[in-house]
Amino acid sequence: MQTIIGSGGAIGTELAKYLPQYTDKIRLASRNPKQIIGNEEILSVNLLNSDETNRAVKDSEVVYLTVGLEYKATVWERDWPVIMNNVIESCKKYKAKLVFFDNIYMYDPNHLNGMDESTPMNPCSRKGIVRKMIFEKLMNEVKEGNLTALVARSADFYGPSIKNTSVLTQTVFDKLANGKSAQWFSSINKKHSFTYVPDAAKATAILGNSSDAYNEVWHLPTHNNPPTGLEWIEMIAKELNKPIKYRTVSKNMLKIIGFFVPTLKEFSEMNYQYDRDYVFVSDKFEEKFKFSPKDYSTGIKEVVNIDYLI
Repeated sequence: MQTIIGSGGAIGTELAKYLPQYTDKIRLASRNPKQIIGNEEILSVNLLNSDETNRAVKDSEVVYLTVGLEYKATVWERDWPVIMNNVIESCKKYKAKLVFFDNIYMYDPNHLNGMDESTPMNPCSRKGIVRKMIFEKLMNEVKEGNLTALVARSADFYGPSIKNTSVLTQTVFDKLANGKSAQWFSSINKKHSFTYVPDAAKATAILGNSSDAYNEVWHLPTHNNPPTGLEWIEMIAKELNKPIKYRTVSKNMLKIIGFFVPTLKEFSEMNYQYDRDYVFVSDKFEEKFKFSPKDYSTGIKEVVNIDYLI
């Protein structure tokens, strides 16, 4: 049995499509789980409750923690420590391996140009502090020999069929497709990596089923030499056959807009990721598993073909 906890999100949904290559027993656990390929066991679970978390993990050989909480610092501070503790304790109880799908929020903002698994952690945001705390809790259990686990870390992501969970989709693809100006934060002249969701999901499945990948951190495959903000907008506009229109959103403007759009208010503390080059390096994974991530132009084409062509 392999179990995806947080199965309804972008990564969990895509991950379920790859796991049948490794197992014929898949459990999808979330608040409102739905079958994805048609033969999975589904289980409604509240991860803030330890007994329900135990039910989700029981009989699992591998557990994938792909939960996406509401994008609010107060929610993360309240819920993530409880969820991580419950999942760790359940995995220890049932001797399940744990794969934690993580982001880069804990990294030092001065080391974003060329991020790899050795990038120092020094978060400058409330959300980043939470991510650092739960990551360290997980790895401390590994170091003490109490748990077999790995961390699969992704850059910001993009891909088809994730309209509600991708900043790039909401601020560029959707805007241009509807004849509006794309929005880009801070500077359009800085490079910005995005991980293609199908690549991230496939790689997470590979890691979860590779015994020698455990007890380490892995950057998920992400194409190198990322475009600048302007280049992203130009490529997406070309593929959509729309004029190139954009406006940049400054940090101060983001704060003002945030009074009317709560999600953007929450995003303001992460704005630093757009005022400097944000380059994600995944050489470790690519070299070990001989994996070539999707190039950006092809990824953009696939998003447009699936989500925007009628």
